[in-house]
Amino acid sequence: MSIPAVLYIIAVILLILAALPIGTRGVSLALLGAASALLAYSWPTITGSEA
Repeated sequence: MSIPAVLYIIAVILLILAALPIGTRGVSLALLGAASALLAYSWPTITGSEA
């Protein structure tokens, strides 16, 4: 499994958790999920590898 695939899975899990009515103190799960998805999307550019 590639690094971007793992990051997308983490992003999906975080976004699902952010949609649940649970309280997190000081940490926005939606923001972490979005950042993880953006990192997965830009991974080939950051590492200089071809997808």
